[in-house]
Amino acid sequence: MPIKIIAAGGLVTNENNELLMIFRRGKWDLPKGKLDDGESIPECAVREVAEETGISDITLGELIGLTYHEYYDKWQNSDAIKETHWYAMKVTGSPVPVPQEEEHIEKIIWANDEAVSNCLKNSYKNIEDIIARFKGQS
Repeated sequence: MPIKIIAAGGLVTNENNELLMIFRRGKWDLPKGKLDDGESIPECAVREVAEETGISDITLGELIGLTYHEYYDKWQNSDAIKETHWYAMKVTGSPVPVPQEEEHIEKIIWANDEAVSNCLKNSYKNIEDIIARFKGQS
């Protein structure tokens, strides 16, 4: 039976309605990470986005949805299923992101609709799905 990992992340937009996207391990992705002990899921989402992108003053919005990703967790020596809670987030202006290199983030961009479409050609199905859900709500 796989262990369950709870994570949270954000679909962050700036004042130009561009979406923050990260490039990690050869794929375009969204900032997210694992829940810490004693932390609420919304707190985790904001913390992880700030840590991975270097952006602060993030305004938390509504829950967009959940995605699930199965993988092998080498630290737990077990199959795992990651349940990620995705939130809409906004920032004022277009702050310059700083990739968190220890999380293998190579590049971060503010992507307009055309750039998002191009990024999704080299991404994950669950990222494509949550962005589609987000775009349908906004």
